[in-house]
Amino acid sequence: MCIRDRKRLVDIVISGAGLIALAPMFLAIAAIIKLTSPGPVFFSQPRFGRKNELFQIYKFRTMHVDNLDPSGVMQTTDNDPRITPFGGFLRRTSLDEFPQLLNVLIGDMSLVGPRPHVPGMMAGDILYEQLVPEYYARHAIRPGITGLAQIKGFRGSTVDPERARCRISCDLTYIENAKLALDVWILIETVRREFLFGNGS
Repeated sequence: MCIRDRKRLVDIVISGAGLIALAPMFLAIAAIIKLTSPGPVFFSQPRFGRKNELFQIYKFRTMHVDNLDPSGVMQTTDNDPRITPFGGFLRRTSLDEFPQLLNVLIGDMSLVGPRPHVPGMMAGDILYEQLVPEYYARHAIRPGITGLAQIKGFRGSTVDPERARCRISCDLTYIENAKLALDVWILIETVRREFLFGNGS
């Protein structure tokens, strides 16, 4: 079995088991979202997947429904007024990302890989693909819930073009060195940094 097939098998097993095991927490989060702000529980928007194909990514809604940005181009800022109080908690703990386990199960995403971007993603005031000529090479594999760039500290806003370049560099480094042992390390670091210490954004 090649590494791609092994990676896909691991994705299916872990995402399936995760959706079952976390179902009670999902229901609790959904109930709190409904009780604390009007609107749907989930938020979805198009993102780039493997081979530049678009798919709908799923998240728990963290913003007021009348301030949602379906395109995803407008990045969040510190103390962003669009974010609900409970949404802020979900973002800090990265719990808003958990519905992406469904994306993994159906094959749009992987547990580990470059984070999927929206079309027209900006780095500062520059399109990513103009800032980094090799940008689309990051779409050679399925995007991930987490990745090397995230555990290296390049998660969040890319207002600074240099941080954006570093993020893409990490993505391409991961693709060149992808193996299951690296995935395990990235997953462990993600849990430690984002879920245990609340370093999400």
